Amino acid sequence: MKKTHKYGVVFSIILISSIVLFFLFKVTSLLPLDFPPPSTDQNIMKTPEEKVVLPIPLIPDTAMFQYIEVVNGCDPYHVGECVNMRSGPGTEYPVIERLRTGIVLKVADTVETNGKTWYKISLDKNILYPERVTGDLYIYADVVELFTDEGNKYSSLETKSLINTKSIVVDLSENILYAYDGDILFMQALVSVGLKSTPTPRGTFSVFKKTPSRYMQGPVPGVNSDQVYDLPGVPWDLYFTEDGAVIHGTYWHDHFGQPWSHGCVNLSPQEAKKLYKWTDVDTKVIVRD
Repeated sequence: MKKTHKYGVVFSIILISSIVLFFLFKVTSLLPLDFPPPSTDQNIMKTPEEKVVLPIPLIPDTAMFQYIEVVNGCDPYHVGECVNMRSGPGTEYPVIERLRTGIVLKVADTVETNGKTWYKISLDKNILYPERVTGDLYIYADVVELFTDEGNKYSSLETKSLINTKSIVVDLSENILYAYDGDILFMQALVSVGLKSTPTPRGTFSVFKKTPSRYMQGPVPGVNSDQVYDLPGVPWDLYFTEDGAVIHGTYWHDHFGQPWSHGCVNLSPQEAKKLYKWTDVDTKVIVRD
């Protein structure tokens, strides 16, 4: 009898253990697969580990360049206080050019001297008459505004593949420029187109190059004019013919609304800047009577 009782107790223990193991298995099987194991530190309650995503640094697709804009110079006729461009970084150097409002120039370097910052100016490499420009050119930093731009931007297979609904219309009879995005008018402005002896080309074109600054010199070969001129920092240039027709800002006259150019389309510097920032490469340009 005692032996039978002993076997009964053992059987009961085995049965109870099996039931407990069964329920433990059922409970743990209901937990999510990523449920964390219990902490070995009884004083700390741990939560499921969160993934930390570090920001990826943005790498610009194109290099950026420094430019300066004259915003408080003299007027087109040198009335008022002009910004002086000197041959060296200091007021002891002679003035080479008196700069008018609207001029934009590329910066080659920054120079600190006597506690003041000066910008060394970078001129176009392929100017018509390089012998007219000799020596270095500097402008005091406090009298101009510094900005960055990608510089020369050209039409390419990539830009041609993009959808562009913008267009620029130049009306020669009215001397007015219109800029549209689809059928929506973005802006209109008075312009100066070419004189009868140096007309602006008619037709349908596209902007194949844009640049914030260029050095203009004359006379230009192939253009019916023998006028000699040197115009540094012509701002906000949109090239639309290979022969050199450009929509650009103009700081040396204010005869907008009447023909006045050697074939380009002249805008005030403020209107040209607005148009330049809006215009994409490959924007259609229509020049009509």
